[in-house]
Amino acid sequence: MAFRSRVRDWLLANDPAFSRLRQASRITTTIVVSVCLLMAFHFLVAPLPPAAYGLAVSLSIEGGLAVRDSTAGEQLVTRIIAVLVGVLMVALASILEKHRYVSDVVFLLIIFLAVYGRSFGPRWFAVGMFAFMSYFIGAYLRPTADQLPALFLGAAVSATVAHLVRTILLPDNRYRDLLRAAASVQRRVNQILSELVDIARKPVLLDADRRRLHRAEERLKEAVLMAESFIPTENRRPVPDPGVASSDVVISLFDLHLAAESVIVLSFQAMPPAALVEATLARNSARIDEEIALIDSGNQRLMESAKALLWLRNVRQRLARSLAKLDEHDLDDPAAPETGQAATSLNLSFNNPALKTAIQITLAAGIAMFFGLMLSRDRWFWAVLAAFLVFTNTRSRGDTAVKALQRSAGTLFGIVVGIVAGTLVAGNIYLVLPLSALCIFLAFYFLAVSYATMTFFVSVVLSLLYSLMGVLTPELLQLRLEETLIGSIAGASVAFIVFPTRTRTSLDSAMKTCAANLPGCCKRRGTAHRAWRSSCGRRRSTGPTAILPRRPSRSAFPGNWSRARAMSGKRWRSSWAAPIGRASLPVASPTRPKPSARPSITTSKTIWRWFVRSRRRGRAISTMSGGSLAPSIGTCLYRRTMRNWAWR
Repeated sequence: MAFRSRVRDWLLANDPAFSRLRQASRITTTIVVSVCLLMAFHFLVAPLPPAAYGLAVSLSIEGGLAVRDSTAGEQLVTRIIAVLVGVLMVALASILEKHRYVSDVVFLLIIFLAVYGRSFGPRWFAVGMFAFMSYFIGAYLRPTADQLPALFLGAAVSATVAHLVRTILLPDNRYRDLLRAAASVQRRVNQILSELVDIARKPVLLDADRRRLHRAEERLKEAVLMAESFIPTENRRPVPDPGVASSDVVISLFDLHLAAESVIVLSFQAMPPAALVEATLARNSARIDEEIALIDSGNQRLMESAKALLWLRNVRQRLARSLAKLDEHDLDDPAAPETGQAATSLNLSFNNPALKTAIQITLAAGIAMFFGLMLSRDRWFWAVLAAFLVFTNTRSRGDTAVKALQRSAGTLFGIVVGIVAGTLVAGNIYLVLPLSALCIFLAFYFLAVSYATMTFFVSVVLSLLYSLMGVLTPELLQLRLEETLIGSIAGASVAFIVFPTRTRTSLDSAMKTCAANLPGCCKRRGTAHRAWRSSCGRRRSTGPTAILPRRPSRSAFPGNWSRARAMSGKRWRSSWAAPIGRASLPVASPTRPKPSARPSITTSKTIWRWFVRSRRRGRAISTMSGGSLAPSIGTCLYRRTMRNWAWR
């Protein structure tokens, strides 16, 4: 039992809510069961062509990754449409096999339509991925017309198994996943406090200590964003009392992340006593009050660090209370709003990001196809596949370049290990199949963490299968590496030349959207917000147990706030945020500032001007300070806003 507990704790620490474990298990189970069913049909009823197995495996993977509908009924409809489209694509590839140039042009057209269709919702994202992979399998394995019924059987079996695995064997449970993710959040806060305890006992704060806390805060942000993802978007926006329980959880998670960042930043200015941090880690309120009473009240910075720890303790308690009040029905999807026709209307202008992305990927695939054909007439599909996949789930040219590099590196090391593994197993089916299933599981378990690792294990699987078929040669694997490099270079080059999107541009867009929606949030404050502002202006206790002013519990931030927080990373951190952190945790003042000194944030234009100025100044300070840790830009903007609200 102790071993199982340790393994579970390790998995939760590295995989909040077991989401990666569940996804890898779904895909592996779907592939294994589908192949076993097709093999049984092969030996008991009628022989099946290799293309049926290839199509079943590829669609099993896409069925586990691309189908993202919220309900089981919608997922079933998506799978039915996707299977029909997939079989149609295979049939089209089979018909055009004798007309290679026409087939190549049609392949590029399918790529364009598959990518552009993503703008119409998650269903058409999945249909587009099924269409691309099905045409890829049809062009690569070249099935004949009389084999199409067998291919339809393979696609139908994989879709049926994938649906049953996802809805019955390994279903999603938002309530359970949210509780697991929240537990992981608390563990990562404990890790930050444990790091602080070790650092507080040192005489000097080292750069290595800053980096350790930096990494711990990044891990906390990932866990918080994952926990928020289990709550439907509409339920994240609080309403007037009594409110929605899930909204309280979102607010508590946001405050917890903010409080942990404040503890880190203020500790860099004045490290709190190790005994105080230990008491916070143990959640011993009586001991916390005793340790704060020992702090010199004249040391303002040290008092701010202590108050940040108090705030962190209070937020953790509030999160526990919010989770205790939460019910499974609080996480049900809200009724779908009437979106009208605008959401699904065609927009063929170059202002449409979906059209730009479709042109980018199609052009990259065309370039990869051209140079891939120059290298090999039979294996050029690997180049097109690489060019297509390096654009998947990327938001900027930097993301695409990194993904291209990871795919190339993963393929290289996977081929090296695959040659060794394939030679050792020597085509033994009883060794190849279990090892292949294990590699498939590991590939998709690490997909969310490292694309290179996923590519590595997929390359090992292909090498094992080649050894089973008796075609494993260094020349073949070298050709695959060369084709992958062609596709990766084509994708990265197009990302930097054609409609390039910089990471800074994406961040600016998200922050502009957030700032534009902020005035609407201010107008909905109502009586509760005015009362809160009034209370912030009163004289507050300066004792050790003074409670920090907090934002109103019913405040509502748009969904773009989470996107801005997710996008803001190390590059946008700077030590200019430290004074903002102090301002967001004010030591009580006996008098309010003069009205002329109170900044106004009644318009998004004012906020945006401040944000641009602060970011420019922050980058300069970050460069001079060596990139010292400070909160993300989204958090700094929030802190500045909260400070201004507190004195209005």
